[in-house]
Amino acid sequence: MWYIVLKAALSGAVVAAVSEIARRYSGAGGLLASLPLVSVLGMVWLWRDTADPVRMAAHAGSTFWFVLPSLPMFLLIPFLLKRGVGFWPALTAGCALTMALYAAMVTLGPRFGLRL
Repeated sequence: MWYIVLKAALSGAVVAAVSEIARRYSGAGGLLASLPLVSVLGMVWLWRDTADPVRMAAHAGSTFWFVLPSLPMFLLIPFLLKRGVGFWPALTAGCALTMALYAAMVTLGPRFGLRL
């Protein structure tokens, strides 16, 4: 139980630090947010829990393929905000686009030999 609490606390601290830095320095916050911190933490926790190189390789490969459909969200949200759309509708639209692209990736990926 304590291990799960530790993982949650450390992971949450990373997110909190990124948001605080972004509040003061948007460029530095964007750079930190773009780093695959969650992915790296997830890999560390997975490795600690399993030490299974096959599972780790599958996880890292799947992460790569799922990052791609998430990227357009980071173009859509600023596009909408700059045109006067409110934050919550822009965020909702970005998340909806990402979910649609994830669904497309899950549907089309296996047709191209991707194991997701």
